[in-house]
Amino acid sequence: MKLTVTEHPDVLIVEPRVFEDSRGAFFEAYNQTTFKKLGLPNDFVQDNQSTSTKDVLRGLHYQIGQPQGKLIRVLRGEIFDVSIDCRRKSQRFRQSVCVRLSAENRKMLWIPPGFAHGFLVLSDQADVLYKTTDFYASEQERTLIWNDPELSIPWPTAKPILSVKDQQGLPLSQAELFE
Repeated sequence: MKLTVTEHPDVLIVEPRVFEDSRGAFFEAYNQTTFKKLGLPNDFVQDNQSTSTKDVLRGLHYQIGQPQGKLIRVLRGEIFDVSIDCRRKSQRFRQSVCVRLSAENRKMLWIPPGFAHGFLVLSDQADVLYKTTDFYASEQERTLIWNDPELSIPWPTAKPILSVKDQQGLPLSQAELFE
């Protein structure tokens, strides 16, 4: 596996070693020992999977009392993936990282606890799988509004399809955040 540091040093692109031949391709998406050697978390407790259509935007979500680290991977299609540093004491507080992830490029994104996460579907359909370092806790979940001017996220759409919950997200300036 290859690690690439993004513009935020805590958010990493993880690229598996892919073996391709006339039959197709094979790669290890996750190996506990390899992740440990690379200094990545290897104690994931939950896998979540979503299927969404073009222009669906999910997020920006985080859990305040039970923060989750996330390893994001696209099984089908392509997404514009966004993470936001929500740790007030971080030197990179408010900084966003935007990465295109797809089934074709096979890149994964490691997002540590203390970050909000969301994505926009770019393809006709996308299946997204993510591993988390803590369990989902609905009472701890918070949502930032996707188009907060303070964050200036360059979403590649002006009219995303949003859930009611995501439409009611708060701007960063009004949100409960991490210290």
